[in-house]
Amino acid sequence: MRHTTKLAALAVTVVLMVAGCAKKEQPGGAAASDELCADKSGKGPKIGLAYDIGGRGDHSFNDLAAAGVKKAVDELDATCEESEAAAQEPDSAKEERLRTLAEAGFNPIVGVGFVYTEEVNKVAKEYPNVKFAVVDGFSEGANITNLVFSVEQGSFLVGVAAGLKTKSKKVGFIGGARGPIIDPFAAGYKAGVAAVDPSIKVDMKWLSDKGDEKAFANPAGAKTAATALYDGGDDIVFHASGLSGGGLFDTVATKPDGTWAIGVDSDQYQTATPEQQKHILTSSLKKVDVAVFDFVKAVKDGSAKAGYDLYDIKRDGVGYATSGGFVDDIAPKIEEYKAKLISGELKAPSKL
Repeated sequence: MRHTTKLAALAVTVVLMVAGCAKKEQPGGAAASDELCADKSGKGPKIGLAYDIGGRGDHSFNDLAAAGVKKAVDELDATCEESEAAAQEPDSAKEERLRTLAEAGFNPIVGVGFVYTEEVNKVAKEYPNVKFAVVDGFSEGANITNLVFSVEQGSFLVGVAAGLKTKSKKVGFIGGARGPIIDPFAAGYKAGVAAVDPSIKVDMKWLSDKGDEKAFANPAGAKTAATALYDGGDDIVFHASGLSGGGLFDTVATKPDGTWAIGVDSDQYQTATPEQQKHILTSSLKKVDVAVFDFVKAVKDGSAKAGYDLYDIKRDGVGYATSGGFVDDIAPKIEEYKAKLISGELKAPSKL
């Protein structure tokens, strides 16, 4: 699987992707970086973790990468160092972040997000004995692994859930911005709904025409979009909009029972307020934590391979959440569609 230069250029414009981009404290108020990498006594892999903007505490993409490293610390006797991007920093800052980790002896080094693609291309050549990974990346090099995900498959399954649960026969989607990162979420969701009942209408709203803060760090914009969708008769809304999705959850919490929201990447029921939890039907899961841990383990075992490492539904790299028990009654049906995706009988589209 190769990405063209044109696709790379388009993807890089989505700087504030689904991961979100604002710092939050972890439960209990402790700073995330004070906990994960505090113990330097491990004898296993020495992991350098370069976050996308906002770092840990986003309840999504960056947090999942951190969870994978935490598992490596616990199970592989690893140690780690975290470094996070600053808002509107130049590309040279990302290069220096990676270079500093490599100079300090960290191996492997994980860049969280495709925004590190070009910088890893450059720095990996300077340190051929260091293994690099880029989450959602499209880098090329003998010592680079791109951890990629079939997000359209997980989105298909939550689309099935929406199709089975809707009473109004109208459901919605809020996307941060059109492009190769978010389109697969929308396309998979729409196809999953149609697989249940092609007469169900799927309304889509986009928060921005480019990958900026308006797209992925705009809860107010998502709140406006969600209000319009719910007021228009949609009773279930799925988002792929990073921190903007908080606006969806705030809105659905004010709605009657039977009005639902669907989360993205992580199990967002787990980080929602009690009022929001009552309305979070499920989440489309993208198991960055699994991929990061697997990569670190492969480096330790000497089996890490360059190129693309695809996490699809066959590898349990994507899926759907069951927290709250709201899909328990339809889980057997969702599992039937999942089995068909695994067998190849069904294919989830990645393009709208």
